[in-house]
Amino acid sequence: MDGVELFLLGRTLMKIGEEALPTEGLGGGHRPVLVVTSDIVAHPDSTVGEIARRTGLPQSAVSTAVARLEEAGSITTDTDPRDRRRTVIRPADRISARVAQIRASTIDAAVTAALPTDDPAATAEVLNALDILARHLRPRATTAQ
Repeated sequence: MDGVELFLLGRTLMKIGEEALPTEGLGGGHRPVLVVTSDIVAHPDSTVGEIARRTGLPQSAVSTAVARLEEAGSITTDTDPRDRRRTVIRPADRISARVAQIRASTIDAAVTAALPTDDPAATAEVLNALDILARHLRPRATTAQ
């Protein structure tokens, strides 16, 4: 496998991941929300501007994602005690119903749909390979430095 093949595989995996997410009543735009969520978990007590700089997303996209995450109960916002003009963002103390729903969902159907055949053995093999990759390549916040 070369870099191009790995890049294309990564895009395919992102699409499968998006298909696996429960999206009832949420509309589109999941990718920025996932990027922002990852950054908030890695960098609690950040501002929208800091998240935008680290992720490379436009500030408007970060603000929209933060609003969606706050509405879902996944994050909290508070006034920065050091600078009352700033708002800091952090993961919520308790898991929201939305996060619980996402964690309870599986990727099996999305992986099966992405495969060229409806072979249960192939699905099991791919799911096992994904478990191995996840164990060795822990997800981190995306940064654009």
